[in-house]
Amino acid sequence: MRMFANSGKAGIITLPDKLVSCYLPAMSDSPYLMVYSSCPDEAVAEHIAETLVSQQQAACVNIIPKIRSIYRWQGNIERDSEVLLLIKTRKAQFQALQATITELHPYELPEIVAVSIETGLADYLRWIDRSLEPEE
Repeated sequence: MRMFANSGKAGIITLPDKLVSCYLPAMSDSPYLMVYSSCPDEAVAEHIAETLVSQQQAACVNIIPKIRSIYRWQGNIERDSEVLLLIKTRKAQFQALQATITELHPYELPEIVAVSIETGLADYLRWIDRSLEPEE
């Protein structure tokens, strides 16, 4: 048996010696997220980005044009030019952000993938907080 500390958290994970690989879910206390969403064109991307920022569901959205996506859809291999959104937000805003993207996005199944921002420039992270605070 091998024993591994759990990322500095309390507790021990015990694994059998013959285990080749395993998946351990992320245990992040970070309140910050980077959300990825691909769009069919710049007009859709701009509309979604503007809406997310104006509704304070995102502090910042980067729009990256001209990405190439290759994926399987309904049994076929598809290839498309798309526009990628990199959305900076907080976990507290994620459900509303996801609902907004789902409502505005033309795809039947929009890509909405969130990853935790584990570390970053402290002033930038505080700016995200301030940007998402309700306006008085």
